[in-house]
Amino acid sequence: MSNDEQPRNGQRSLARGLLAGLAGGVAGTIAMTFAERMFPPKAEDTGDEPSELLADKLAGELSPEAREFVAEGIEWTLGIAAGGVYGMLAEYYPAATSKEGASFGIALEALTHEKALPALGLLRPKEEQTVRELASEMTAFTAYGVATEMVRRFVRNRL
Repeated sequence: MSNDEQPRNGQRSLARGLLAGLAGGVAGTIAMTFAERMFPPKAEDTGDEPSELLADKLAGELSPEAREFVAEGIEWTLGIAAGGVYGMLAEYYPAATSKEGASFGIALEALTHEKALPALGLLRPKEEQTVRELASEMTAFTAYGVATEMVRRFVRNRL
């Protein structure tokens, strides 16, 4: 939806917004995964991803296979859940969909990677990250936001 656009059936619905947002969250998480693989935050894998650090804190010492499984599970869960919340928000506050979802992705990056994760000790503060790390995160979250909005809008217009 653009800022002034209403749902096709003219009725706003949290349930429909949630369903469309969840579908968008799946697509956004896929897009983010591809963006991170195309433009990784580090030249070589150092095992310093926030979700992997969170997986360690939640489950203690993990085997590499279990660590990867838990880390991906956290990423998928948070990505889909954020999409669902976004879908419900877009129902009643269409301005949240500005810039074709890119604003949502950037806001989510700021909330998680610049505020919450450093405060929890799961990520180095922004000032200590390299330009490559910052650019990679911004690229991945922008891809997440745009893909989430594209799919959310498509699904919502058909509900």
